[in-house]
Amino acid sequence: MENMRRDERDPLTGAIIEAAIEVHRHLGPGLYEALYEACLAWELEQRGFTVERQVRVPVRYKGMEPELGYRLDLLVNGEVIVEVKAVERINTLVHAQVLTYLTLAGLRRGLIINFNVRRLKDGVTRLVR
Repeated sequence: MENMRRDERDPLTGAIIEAAIEVHRHLGPGLYEALYEACLAWELEQRGFTVERQVRVPVRYKGMEPELGYRLDLLVNGEVIVEVKAVERINTLVHAQVLTYLTLAGLRRGLIINFNVRRLKDGVTRLVR
């Protein structure tokens, strides 16, 4: 992947990735997703970003809104969805889910960050709708 630490094309996602690298540097791989999510949210807040955790995204179907909906792991500055994972590998279903979250939320940018890797930059996937 291109330089993950400084991304002039998209400074917000670049900053999120930099914060995730910091979390990974301190915790390493092999922990629960919820722990990485909490630490990444804290790290981003310390850097001055607005972070919402477990944001409900309603699903509407033919005028009906089922009580079941989706929850975004993190929403940063109201602009970027961050899906936090700690799995052996990211499959295509996760990509499809995040693209659907972007559509449902009316957003354009998302990140899948898999903390269960040796080098975090190998666990980052950028998605644009």
